Amino acid sequence: MSVTEQEILREIAAMLAAVLDEYGLDDAEVTMEARFTEDLELESIDLVTLAGQLQQRWGERINFAEFIAGMELDEIIGLTVGRLVDYVADRLQTAERS
Repeated sequence: MSVTEQEILREIAAMLAAVLDEYGLDDAEVTMEARFTEDLELESIDLVTLAGQLQQRWGERINFAEFIAGMELDEIIGLTVGRLVDYVADRLQTAERS
């Protein structure tokens, strides 16, 4: 049973809501176009927390560090929720086929 991008977005939005709540930013809108740094105001430590939550939810199939390792700094700074959703969806579909 494959997980849809909408379901992945909802799960990632819930993870981000928990992180943002610590800053009192729980009303920030998490959309596919939202940028982690500029729109959601996440710090690098928040991305580490998110990486742990992703791995806890989906296991070894989702490796956030590996995902961003091939990116340039400006790509990481401009990283959108949608790009992460696409990565998770792709990795989950690949795992299903294996």
